[in-house]
Amino acid sequence: MIGSLPQTPIEWAQKACDSLMDTYQAGELPPAHRWHYHQGVFLCGMELLWKTLREDRYIHYIQQYVDDLVDEQGNFDFARDELDAVQAGLLLFTLYERTSKRKYREAAFKLRHLLLTLNRTSEGGYWHKDKYPHQMWLDGLYMAGVFSLKYANTYRDDALRAEVLHQERLMRKYMKDEATGLLYHAWDESRRMPWSNPATGCSPEFWSRSLGWYGLAVSQFMDELPETDPGRAELAAELNGFVQALIRYQDPQSGLWYQVVDKGHEPDNWLETSGSCLFVYTIARAVKLGILPAEIADEAAEAARKGYEGLIQVLQWDEQGRLLLPDICIGTSAGDYRNYVTRPKVSNDLHGVGALVMACVEMQDLYPA
Repeated sequence: MIGSLPQTPIEWAQKACDSLMDTYQAGELPPAHRWHYHQGVFLCGMELLWKTLREDRYIHYIQQYVDDLVDEQGNFDFARDELDAVQAGLLLFTLYERTSKRKYREAAFKLRHLLLTLNRTSEGGYWHKDKYPHQMWLDGLYMAGVFSLKYANTYRDDALRAEVLHQERLMRKYMKDEATGLLYHAWDESRRMPWSNPATGCSPEFWSRSLGWYGLAVSQFMDELPETDPGRAELAAELNGFVQALIRYQDPQSGLWYQVVDKGHEPDNWLETSGSCLFVYTIARAVKLGILPAEIADEAAEAARKGYEGLIQVLQWDEQGRLLLPDICIGTSAGDYRNYVTRPKVSNDLHGVGALVMACVEMQDLYPA
């Protein structure tokens, strides 16, 4: 039995978190007992919910996940050749602030120093993974960028702040399409990948979730950069244009966005939920930050509400009355159009549910009581 349906965005965020907490012990979140961005994204969504509601069962669950992996000396097993490994480090800051346990600071220190060992492009752009040589992916801006700014602010590592802004500028320089305002999923400096445009090095498509990671990163950067930092004004202008581009490609019927964002007219393209969640978050955050021109702000708020309501319409339930988010694209490398539209769809992938929770928490203020 489902029981009474949630009525507000924050109640939907609670239902999403409670459903997964009812399904998994913290250490069993899939992939079980691994330091991984799937768990990290979901638990970052849960942390936003905790900061709103202050129900300590949520922060305790997050701490259980981290403590399952990080020992008392701050040692833990993580991939040392990829940006994805950094993302779950976002969970360490609040835990250290709450407990003052050295283990959380030591673990964050290790992830910060991972960034010093990564291979880079000729202009200093992080390779996304060692197994993807010479490639920058939009995903990486969120996977390492928000952690880097939080680390810079917490531990006074100013060089790291400049590094984040440099990474974002390189992505815009090489991956942004001025005609649409969107960014391509990946860029290969070497031009060796089959998908790489010989002239630009870019992959050929605008993939929804990669664009979602970019929007999530830039919107959260705004919270971490001081008002006096010139990079903040630069990012505000970029976020403004990016939000307007997203609104142009929103499906008018469902309120969601397609897997390949600009090709909704193709019969084999499909509406993808995790990217749609990230877009709703990004648009709502831009509205709340007050960075949009007055003539755009109302349209953006309406687009965010339409996207949120579209997501609520597609939610499903299992036999135990637990929430299911369907039509989440599994993890995906850069490729051509067919690569994206033939990817399997799953329900309740953690990075999809985490994006839903973030979107719902952010939408709460756009539905006044």
